[in-house]
Amino acid sequence: MRLADFIEQNLPQILGQWESFAASLLPAAAKMDTANLRDHAEQILRAVVQDLRTPQTLEQSLDKSLGRGDAASTTGETAAQTHALLRASSGFTIRQLVAEYRALRASVLALWARAGPEGANTLEDMGRFNEAIDQAITESVDFYSGEVDRWRNVFLGVLGHDLRGPLNALLLTARVIAELGDGTPLSDPTKRLIHSGHRMKELLDDLLDYNRSALDIGLSVTPRPVDLAAVCQEEIELQRAALPTTAIQFAATGSALGMWDPSRIKQLLGNLVINASKYGDRRGTVTVRLQGHEAEVRISVDNTGRTIPAADFEWMFEPMRRGSQSGGDSERTSLGLGLFIVREIARAHGGSVSAASADRRTTFTVALPRRAGADSSF
Repeated sequence: MRLADFIEQNLPQILGQWESFAASLLPAAAKMDTANLRDHAEQILRAVVQDLRTPQTLEQSLDKSLGRGDAASTTGETAAQTHALLRASSGFTIRQLVAEYRALRASVLALWARAGPEGANTLEDMGRFNEAIDQAITESVDFYSGEVDRWRNVFLGVLGHDLRGPLNALLLTARVIAELGDGTPLSDPTKRLIHSGHRMKELLDDLLDYNRSALDIGLSVTPRPVDLAAVCQEEIELQRAALPTTAIQFAATGSALGMWDPSRIKQLLGNLVINASKYGDRRGTVTVRLQGHEAEVRISVDNTGRTIPAADFEWMFEPMRRGSQSGGDSERTSLGLGLFIVREIARAHGGSVSAASADRRTTFTVALPRRAGADSSF
């Protein structure tokens, strides 16, 4: 008997064994009924049967073995994908999810072996069955991981939002303490309180920006007519005060008038300057240049220091990635989101960011259209 026919004829028994194994996956399965324990198992098996009965070339078999099956071209979710989402929401671990498929594979093959399936197509059926189960596992793991990541980002977003309340109270209290003084310099503890509060706010802002991007919400920007040269000058003055040991030069050429969100541009420039100060030569100079062109304005930030390998730029703008060498203890309080947020702000304005490094000089360049691109988020 062909394996596809065997599965169809013995479906109740196979589903019963699936249910028994799923019930053992505690604590998630402790209060689940039969319908939930068997969730999409029948649909998964029927998809396997259909796959077994579908003619397949050697090339198609090789593609499937390499994870390039036909599932990617189907419309809507497969049963394996939906099963993964429901298992994730029910508290199953990814190991338990994979264990279900491992038990299903063993169950079907053991039952089929006892039925005496010896024949010319036995090895072919076993190979095709294993391919189909592996495909279902791949679909389930991909969707499970995506669902876990989505809820993790939601949690971090809610956490960051809720922490803003007590943090604002801390900053307000510090400000009141500073304003109640009689003109004498602030004490060191008060300075540390204010500095730490502002640093926490920056970290929370970065975290919320990251979560907006990770949840495909996009960074919010509010463009308005501004002189980008003046905006950059304000941010550089602020960074000079925050980084007293770093020499920062600024030069602007050409027209810098256009439609941008000044607050976001300051955030972008501040992240680039801080990054240059942190990873560059302590005795070097951070140079910021603004160049106005007909259709766009370019902001470049360069510094001296070690030459960055070209391969590093492939991951440098990804979240939670940081350089291996830092110029100070601030690395311990960094989330590794600075360059990621620079890229997202540039994209939100319809622009882009690039980087180059040679002869111990590294330059980050942001290109900003004078008006937002069609794919921007405002």
